[in-house]
Amino acid sequence: MRIRRILAAVIAAAALAGIGLPSAAAASLTRGECEQGGGTVDWANNTCSGGEFDGQMVD
Repeated sequence: MRIRRILAAVIAAAALAGIGLPSAAAASLTRGECEQGGGTVDWANNTCSGGEFDGQMVD
């Protein structure tokens, strides 16, 4: 129970500070994330082409 309260406090503090946790945690995409966003992986330069994540790096 104590851990849940601490985790909730951390998430609330991050939200108030304006930090988007998913965007801060993800430095690059996976192939599946790129394709789910409607794009295709360009392996020549390791980026997602088109869709929601256009131009982002792919692992």
